[in-house]
Amino acid sequence: MPARPFLKWVGGKGQLLPELLRRTPPLFGRYHEPFVGGGAFFFSLWNQQRLGRGAVLSDMNHDLIACYETVRDQVDDLIAALQQHKAHAHDPNYFYSIRSWDREPDFEQRSAVEKAARVIFLNRTCYNGLYRLNKKGKFNTPFGHYKKPLIVDEENMREVSRALKNVELEQRDFATVLDHAEAGDFVYFDPPYVPLSPTASFTHYTRRGFGEEEQHRLVDVFRQLVERGCYVMLSNSATDLTRQIYHPEAIPNLVAQTVRASRKINCDGTKRGFVDELIVCNYDLSLNNVQQGVTPCVPASG
Repeated sequence: MPARPFLKWVGGKGQLLPELLRRTPPLFGRYHEPFVGGGAFFFSLWNQQRLGRGAVLSDMNHDLIACYETVRDQVDDLIAALQQHKAHAHDPNYFYSIRSWDREPDFEQRSAVEKAARVIFLNRTCYNGLYRLNKKGKFNTPFGHYKKPLIVDEENMREVSRALKNVELEQRDFATVLDHAEAGDFVYFDPPYVPLSPTASFTHYTRRGFGEEEQHRLVDVFRQLVERGCYVMLSNSATDLTRQIYHPEAIPNLVAQTVRASRKINCDGTKRGFVDELIVCNYDLSLNNVQQGVTPCVPASG
C-alpha cells in the first residue's frame, strides 16, 4: 500500500498534490522540505520512487519532528502504545488528562514513544485535528467528539516507517536549508500561509508564530537557493502580499501560477470552500505540458 500522512495538519497538501506533482522536476538531487507538516507531498514522491538520492525533512515544531523520528525508529512500540489509547477515544476526561501531560513537571521524563503516541492520539481526537499551542507552548485544542476516530492505522504506520528509514529529520529553522541544499537539489516550501483576512490567521503551530516578517525572510532564502542552482517550489495563499514578493521582477525566472484549492480549517463550515493558492517555481514550465502532467524544468542561473 502507498504511504500517506499519519497526522492531520493545518494546510495539508492532500488536495493540492496533483498540481504540485505536475510541477515537480523530473530529475533532481536530494529533496528538502523545511516545513514538512503532514508530509503529503513527501509521501507522494516516495510512493512514486522519485527520492533515490534521499530526503531532508525539517520543521520548527519539536513535537512533530520527534513524532516522525519515533515512527521511523520505534514503530512497533508506538503501535502498542496507541492500542492502549484506542479504548478511550470517546472519553473527553481521558483526552484532557492526556492533553495535560505537557503541564506536568515530569513531562520531559516521559519516553519518546509516550510523547509520540500522545501527539497522534490528540491529533486524532481533538477538534478539527488542529495542532495549536498557547503562548506558553502548551497544546490547547479542545476535544473533538468524533464518532469513529482512527487511532491506530497499523498498516500505514509501518509503511510510513519504511518511507522514513533513510530520511534525515531535524527540528530547525527553515533558513538552515541553506546549509544543506546543493545545486540540482529540489526544495519545496510550504510555510504557514499568509492569511486571507485578519480573522483567518492561523500561524501558531509553534510558539514563534509566522508573520509578515518571516514571509519576507523566506523570500530571501528562496532567492539564495535560486542563485545556487536549486530547483525551488513554494505554495502559499494568493494574496496581494504573496503576489508582490514572488513577482518575476523580484526574483528572476520565477513562474507564479494561481490554482484553486479546498480550504477546510475554518471553524465556520459555511466559510469553507475553494480559494486561490499560488504555486511559485524558479524553473520553466510549459502550461500545456503542466496540464498533461509533464514538467520540463531548467534551474535558474540567478
